[in-house]
Amino acid sequence: MLRVAEDAADREACFAVRKEVFVGEQGVPEDIEYDAYDAGALHVLAVREDGVPLGTGRLLYGEAAAAKTDGDPTVGSLGRLAVTREARGLGVGAALVRAIEDAARARGLAAVDLHAQTHALGFYERLGYVAYGEEFPDAGIPHRAMQRSL
Repeated sequence: MLRVAEDAADREACFAVRKEVFVGEQGVPEDIEYDAYDAGALHVLAVREDGVPLGTGRLLYGEAAAAKTDGDPTVGSLGRLAVTREARGLGVGAALVRAIEDAARARGLAAVDLHAQTHALGFYERLGYVAYGEEFPDAGIPHRAMQRSL
């Protein structure tokens, strides 16, 4: 089940998934995993039928996205997509991306941009994203920028 994280408990569940995946598994320093964008972002949460969190992602739009989208107000920024180890390969990540795209469309955005870890390029390409620009490091992990028109 997917839903927009509306309350504090949902947001905490999103942050717990991110901590497990990015901080715990990938070694991203906790002090850079959470940022000022979290407060105004739209967060999406995937949960099991019993309520256990399985994945999350966020959408930045408007002024919050400007630094990540070269100032284009019609482009949203998808980020912090994380799926727990137990839920990988079940379609949770793709469902989260589609839910974030739906939220972007509902806000009148024309495209979604993201910074993908290079090992995940194929995942995003299968969802219609196209890589552009050079590879760059983020939190010590190689990334590429990608975009998809909505």
